Amino acid sequence: MKKLIALIVMIFYLNFSVIAQNIYFPPTTGNIWDSISPISINYCQSRIDSLYNYLQSKDTKSFIILKDGKRVLEKYFGTYTRDSLWYWASASKSLAGLITGVAQQKGYININNKVSDYLGTGWTSAPLAKENLISIKHLISMTSGLQDAPPLPCDNEDTAKSCLTYLADAGTRWAYHTGAYRKVQDIVSNAVGQNYNLVTNNWIESKTGMNGLWFQQVYYSNARDMARFGLLNLNKGIWNTDTILKDTTYFNAMVNSSQNLNLAYGYLWWLNGKASGMAPGFQMVFPGTLMSNAPNDIYAALGKNDQKIYVVPSKNMVVVRQGNTAGGFNLAASAFDNVLWDYINKLDCSTTTIHENKNQFHALYPIPIINLLNIDNSDESICRICVYDVFGKLMDYCKQQTKTISIDFSKFEKGVYVIELHNKNMEVMRRKVLKE
Repeated sequence: MKKLIALIVMIFYLNFSVIAQNIYFPPTTGNIWDSISPISINYCQSRIDSLYNYLQSKDTKSFIILKDGKRVLEKYFGTYTRDSLWYWASASKSLAGLITGVAQQKGYININNKVSDYLGTGWTSAPLAKENLISIKHLISMTSGLQDAPPLPCDNEDTAKSCLTYLADAGTRWAYHTGAYRKVQDIVSNAVGQNYNLVTNNWIESKTGMNGLWFQQVYYSNARDMARFGLLNLNKGIWNTDTILKDTTYFNAMVNSSQNLNLAYGYLWWLNGKASGMAPGFQMVFPGTLMSNAPNDIYAALGKNDQKIYVVPSKNMVVVRQGNTAGGFNLAASAFDNVLWDYINKLDCSTTTIHENKNQFHALYPIPIINLLNIDNSDESICRICVYDVFGKLMDYCKQQTKTISIDFSKFEKGVYVIELHNKNMEVMRRKVLKE
């Protein structure tokens, strides 16, 4: 029996070492970071160029894709460089989520304990009995019950006692509340006896080569630091052979639904692929996943103005985007996420990402589209054509009986569209196309 147990243990460690070797980790000092050619994983240069054009049009500063830890794409726009610093905005919360787990692992805190155990009573203006209901876990899962729209002159980010007012019992209401979350940083600093920058450096930065800083409780760094953090979380809190977050129970809880109110939220991480979710500032549950074009297993650090760190276990992949707002509502996941992932999905030319009906589809050319899209209608069966954008907005409509139909795409922005053909038999056929 002892020999059998020893054999099982040996097989486990051998398997673990093989898995660990599948992820590359750059040195913690210097600028060396191995890369792999996009061609080696079947990325087409024309589609990379199309992606970069789209990113540039959306005021992007940096963009990185890591595959197995190695750089596949790394692009900087305008005057922004590899060494430029930018704010993570609320993507900082995910870094704080990991630090909170390390603090618990080291015995400084217990997330199930009430906040007043670490900050003293009176850290809110809530009645003492209600304040004492609030645990660290409630702060990192956004279920403190404190008013997320406090009275003026307070705002959602204020941490002053007068701005932290009671609205509901802890655990009964989900609301995105930055001011309440920021108390987690104070808890860790008080428990450890060090400022939060020093804690971050000792526990995370010195182990991974990250070199950012916290300013007014928001983290600032370059794009590669974001990629390093994503890589650390892709490997479940382990950097190379150094296990930074040993508490696997905490890590798994961090990147899974932390409560039943907003399934798309873990411990300060956003989660894709859930049946429903909530957005900052709203008390509505929206059906469906956050990003329908993205892999379901993504957990993401998302910040205002479209700061992004996507961690994709199923693809052994990390994606980073820094920049100004890409437009639209973007406190967390936005329309930008969905369009961006459509571009990323189409980078691989080895397999088609175009989905067709079982019906025979008419020939479309050229694909990708430059200006004109031609449709073969030699059998003259097509009686109506509709063109939609990826959000279902009707962009063009025509009825034609000619044997070759041409649609002018020069008036449309670059991106993905859906061609819908109606034939004389009342059948409808749809196909996605890319306009470059």
